[in-house]
Amino acid sequence: MTTAEPTTGTVRKAVIPAAGYGTRFLPATKAQPKEMIPVVDRPAIQYVVEEAVAAGITDILIVTSTNKQTMENHFDRAPDLERTLEAKGKTDALDEIVRIADLATIHFIRQPEARGLGHAIGMGAAHVGDEPFAVLLPDDLMIDDGALLRRMISVAGDHPGAAVISVKEFPGAEVSAYGAADPIEIDGDVMKLRGIVEKPPPEEAPSQFGSTGRYVFPPEIFDEIARTKPGHGGEIQITDAMANLAAGAGLYAVSFVEGRYDVGQKLDYLRATVELGLAHPELGGQFADVLASIVAERGIGS
Repeated sequence: MTTAEPTTGTVRKAVIPAAGYGTRFLPATKAQPKEMIPVVDRPAIQYVVEEAVAAGITDILIVTSTNKQTMENHFDRAPDLERTLEAKGKTDALDEIVRIADLATIHFIRQPEARGLGHAIGMGAAHVGDEPFAVLLPDDLMIDDGALLRRMISVAGDHPGAAVISVKEFPGAEVSAYGAADPIEIDGDVMKLRGIVEKPPPEEAPSQFGSTGRYVFPPEIFDEIARTKPGHGGEIQITDAMANLAAGAGLYAVSFVEGRYDVGQKLDYLRATVELGLAHPELGGQFADVLASIVAERGIGS
């Protein structure tokens, strides 16, 4: 595959943990990976890979599990399909599937058993080697042309050896569904953190800023993961591994406001489908008319 040179910072590799079962979307995920459920006209995992590429990432490791071969197929060439499209003169579709295969150098590795996010990220140690890298959780779509991840990579470059996470301000008790950031100091969109409190009761949350699914780690995170003891359910938590980094080289957060969809949740998946459908260059106008008709027919908002 051909790849472009990195456009920003020194981070050129990413790990995407995609080994989960997707039980919230059963039965749709009984026979297909949750990451392959389409949002408008492309699978969710493609949005995540395209975000990484837009941020300058050229080398991606996707951590999978049993029965997720369709992800590998999606990012591979399909010679028979390509020949069929070429013969039928469907050049736009042909160009798109070739583009997908050429997005980046993409590798796959299987997580043999579900042992937590920390364990899944740790499986990238041999591939990543001794360099900083990004982690993107595929349930979180960031529709921002890679802007947040580029900013995080820049902040990581300013603080060698530190980890950088993404955070968003959540209203009221919603922060209890996330790891709540515990800031020491705040400078614009960048926070230096004391640590992260995992899913605290609302009254005990150190802030309203919850950790979302983007990270930039130094390679030292792999040593911390290896030292982390399994917690609840025998899983190795990445927040536990990050605690020692916070006490050492440091832990930082970049806050953002817009662009995120949690497509691991059914309502946000529907919201993503509607909003991205409305923004679609070919379908947006017609889709808006369809929605307006449905709203009028049902008397919604009247």
